[in-house]
Amino acid sequence: MNTPFVSTRSTLSRRRFLRGTGAALLGLPFLESMLPTFSRSAIGADGKPDESPKRFVAACATLGFHGPFLFPEKAGRDYELTPYLSVLKEHRNDLTVFSGLSHPEQQGNNGHASELTWLTAAQRPGLAGFRNSISLDQLIAEKIGHQTRYPFLALSTSGRSMSWTASGVEIPGETSPEKLFKALFVNGTEQEVAAEMRQLQRGRSILDTVLGEAKKLERDLGSRDREKLNEYLAAVRDLEGRLQQSQGWTTKLKPKPNADVPKDVADRNDAIAKQRLMYDMIALALQTDSTRTVTFQLSGMNAVPTLSGVSNDWHNLSHHGKDPAKIDELKIIEQAEFVAFNEFLTKLRGIEENGRSLLDHSAILFGSNLGNASSHDWHNVPVIVAGGGFKHGSHVAHDTKNNEPLCNLFVTLAQRMGLEVGQFGSSTRESISGFEPA
Repeated sequence: MNTPFVSTRSTLSRRRFLRGTGAALLGLPFLESMLPTFSRSAIGADGKPDESPKRFVAACATLGFHGPFLFPEKAGRDYELTPYLSVLKEHRNDLTVFSGLSHPEQQGNNGHASELTWLTAAQRPGLAGFRNSISLDQLIAEKIGHQTRYPFLALSTSGRSMSWTASGVEIPGETSPEKLFKALFVNGTEQEVAAEMRQLQRGRSILDTVLGEAKKLERDLGSRDREKLNEYLAAVRDLEGRLQQSQGWTTKLKPKPNADVPKDVADRNDAIAKQRLMYDMIALALQTDSTRTVTFQLSGMNAVPTLSGVSNDWHNLSHHGKDPAKIDELKIIEQAEFVAFNEFLTKLRGIEENGRSLLDHSAILFGSNLGNASSHDWHNVPVIVAGGGFKHGSHVAHDTKNNEPLCNLFVTLAQRMGLEVGQFGSSTRESISGFEPA
C-alpha cells in the first residue's frame, strides 16, 4: 500500500520525501493491545471495559442520486419510504435522512468540481485561486489517528478520493481490496520487520538533519519564505511524531481476521461488485480496529456498468434530461448502489462489540456532492447518516431552496468523534437541528 494512509500537512511531496528516507510505512502506528474481537475498548483500572471506540465512515457517490427516488415528501418519523429508502427499510430506525443541505458557492471550473469539496466545503472548486482545505476525515484523523494502526483509510473506485490535507493536497484513494487486505492483515517476515525498523531509524536521522539545517536557514529568510518554511517544519515535526509511533508498531503482529485474501474484481465495469467488495474490507478494518476513520469515493464511469437492464453509459444516464427511459436505467444502477450499502449496514449491525453492534459505534455518512446530477446542481444534496449512536428514524428536512450548511452536520459528527470543535468549513452553528445523540 502507499499513500492512502499517510497524511501530509504541507505542499511538499511527502511520498517523494518518504522514498528518499526509505520510511515506507511512516504514519502507520500500532495499537498497544487488542481484545479478542480486536476492539480497542480499553481496560480501566477497575478491570472493566471502557466505552467502545467511535468510528467515522464517509461514502460519496459522485454521480449523485435521482432525488424523487430518494427524498421523502414528509418530514419527521412518519415519512413514506421512497424507492431507494425501501431498499434500506430494515435499517429505518438505524438511519436519518436529511434534505435541504449543501455547501455554499460550489460552482466550479466544471459541473463535477464539487466532488473535490464534499468533505471540505471550500468554495469555488477548481477556479482561479482555488485552494482546498482540510477534509472532515483528516481533521478527525489528526485527533484520534494515533490510536490505531492506520490513522485513516482513503478508499476509492477510481483512484481519486475525498480526503484532503490541511495544505489542500489530495490524498490518493486505494482501489484494490486485495492490496488493502494485505496491508491490514498480512505480517512481514522477521527480516522484513528488521529492515523496516532500520528504515524508520534512518528516517529519524534524516529528519534530525533536516530540522537542524532548516533552523539555520530561517534566520536569513523574508516573511513569505519564512511562512513556507514553517509549513515545511510543521510537516517534518508531524513526520517525526509518526516515526516515533511507528517504531512501536512495527514489532507487533497484525490482527488475523476470519477471512481470506479477497480477489480484486476483474471486470472493470462491474461497479457494484467493486463497491460491495470494498465495503466488506471497510467492515473488516473497523471490526479489527485497524482504523477508525474511512472515506470511500464511489465514482461513476463513462462506460456501461455490468448490470442487467442497463445498456447506456452511466455518466450519460446521469444527464437524463428527464427522459423516462434514461431514468429507468439510472434507477437500476442507483438502486444497486443502495443494495450494496444496505448489505454494508447489515454486516456492521451483525458484528457485536461489548454488547452492542459495530453499527452503533460507527457513524456512516452516505450521500453525494450533487443534488441534481442531470443539471450539475450542487444544492439540496442527498445525505443519510446511519449508526453512530444517534437518535434515528426521521427525515430531517431543511429548506430545499435556502439550504442549511452541510457543515453544521459535520460539526455534530466531529463532536461525536470526540473533537472539541464548534466550527468547520462553512458551518453557522455548533450543531444541526433535529439530530442528536441517543
